[in-house]
Amino acid sequence: MAPTSGKTFEVDCALSYQVTGPTDFVFQIHALQGMDQQVLSESLVITPALPVHVFADPTVLHRFARVHAEAGSFELRYLARVQRTPDRLDTLAPEVAIAGLPDELLHNLMPTRYCESDLLGKTAQRLFSGAPPGHPRVQAVVDWIHDNIEYRVGSSQATTTARDVFVQRAGVCRDFAHLGVTFCRALNIPARLVVGYARFDEPPPDFHAVFEVFLGGRWALYDATRMSPLDELVRIAVGRDAKDVAFATIFGPASMIAMSPLVQRVG
Repeated sequence: MAPTSGKTFEVDCALSYQVTGPTDFVFQIHALQGMDQQVLSESLVITPALPVHVFADPTVLHRFARVHAEAGSFELRYLARVQRTPDRLDTLAPEVAIAGLPDELLHNLMPTRYCESDLLGKTAQRLFSGAPPGHPRVQAVVDWIHDNIEYRVGSSQATTTARDVFVQRAGVCRDFAHLGVTFCRALNIPARLVVGYARFDEPPPDFHAVFEVFLGGRWALYDATRMSPLDELVRIAVGRDAKDVAFATIFGPASMIAMSPLVQRVG
C-alpha cells in the first residue's frame, strides 16, 4: 500500500466530572504517537489544577493519564495537533496463514469478553466462507454489518457483547466494531478494536470505534458504520476489545457531567 498525502488535524477534547469522594481516574485520550500518525504538539490541562501522571505502557503505543481527585468538580482538556499519513487500502491484500503470523499477533485471533468469536464461529462460516479470501472477505463482513445492524443510540450498554448485537440487530459504533472483530477472528483473520477522534455530521461528537484486520502483512482499517472518513480518524488506542481502550476508567464515586471530543482538519 502506498501512503497518501499527509493531513493535519487539531484535537480539542474536554471532559468534566463531578466527584463526591476520593476517586482515581485513568484516562486514555492522548493521540497515539506512531503507526501512521505523528503528534506535532499537545497539552493536557486540568481545572482546577490537579496532579496528573502521564505514562506509556511498554507493551502498547498508546498513553495513559492518572489523576486523583477529592470531592468537587473538575474539567480535563486535551489539545493536540496531529499529522496523519494513512496508507491507501490494498484491495488485493491476502489473508496470512496462521503459521505465518508473528507471535505477538496470535492473541488477536482469540475470543474475548466482548468478542465471542467462538460462539459466532458457525455463523461467520455460514455467512462469509463463500467470499474470496483477503480483503473481499473482510469487505463482505463490513457490508453485512452495515446492511443488517441498525445504528441506534441507546440500544446498547457497557456490557453489550458482539453476540448481543448480532441477536438484537442494533448498536452504536463500538458494537459495530466488536461484531466486525468477532466475525473476522472467527474466520481466522487477526482483528482488533481501534478508538479515536473522528469528525461526524451526526450524531453529537463522541469518541469513535472502528476495527482493523491484519492482511498482507500489515493492519488495515474498516468501519461498518460508514459515519466518518477513515483517513481522518486520529487514533487514540488499539486493543482486543473495548475493555482495553476505555477513554476513562474510574475508581470511586464520580460521574461525568459533559464530554466534547472534537477534531477538525487544518491542513
